[in-house]
Amino acid sequence: MKCASFDGGLPSILISRAVSDALVEDLGTRGDITTLSTVSADAQAVAAFGARRAGVISGLDVARAAFEAFDGRVAFEALARDGDRVDAGAVVARVSGAARSLLTAERVALNYLCHMSGIATLTCRFVERIAGTNARIVDTRKTTPGLRAFEKYAVRCGGGHNHRSGLYDAILIKDNHIVAAGGVEAAIAAARAHAGHMVKIEVEVGSLEELEAALRHPLDAVLLDNMTSETLREAVRIVDGRITTEASGGVSLETVRAIAESGVDLISVGALTHSAPILDLGLDFSA
Repeated sequence: MKCASFDGGLPSILISRAVSDALVEDLGTRGDITTLSTVSADAQAVAAFGARRAGVISGLDVARAAFEAFDGRVAFEALARDGDRVDAGAVVARVSGAARSLLTAERVALNYLCHMSGIATLTCRFVERIAGTNARIVDTRKTTPGLRAFEKYAVRCGGGHNHRSGLYDAILIKDNHIVAAGGVEAAIAAARAHAGHMVKIEVEVGSLEELEAALRHPLDAVLLDNMTSETLREAVRIVDGRITTEASGGVSLETVRAIAESGVDLISVGALTHSAPILDLGLDFSA
């Protein structure tokens, strides 16, 4: 069973660069001295990636690339797809080839697979909590430096959606921008004068008064920050479908349902990427 249905994964050039950098970091200048000293160069092995806990899988292509980058002769067989829910004990992939190669690339493959699957699993839990509402779960820029594309992909695997990718692809006017610009209306007017016709503008507001002021200018979305469910409902009523509404601030699995029922369009959750525990998967050699 899949937690998400989507087309397309990460670009192969992005994956290959990331796993190559990770392998270089792990191997240093001397290579895997444990494996080189204990395992024969002729030894062959077969190993299985097993889920030790139930969850949602993400990162299989990255795990495959880790082995292929180190040794192109390694065979990787995926037995699941990204976005699949798996039970504890499920085998999600098998890998075979030179035992030295499997041992050396194992940790890089698992680091990506466990981390990304953990994000997908947590995202799926948030998505399930708001089932039946019109809200969507979205991520934030609170990502691990260098891993944003992988973490945002994992969010999609869990059934969530992506917010802006970076500072470059949308204007999001937050509280500090408003202070520095001299007020919410001044900030919006300056942003509108600067933005091209393809650039969307969203503004963060912390009160209904700020919301009313923001709505006096053309906007694409409003971020309703740290508001109670009651205030969110009133904000949604004021907006009345004119622009996209997004709720943010301290969203948890315990609070997300009430937030969704306020009628907002989006709920952004930083925890998806900055606090998701890994999904415990292991690589076990056949005897």
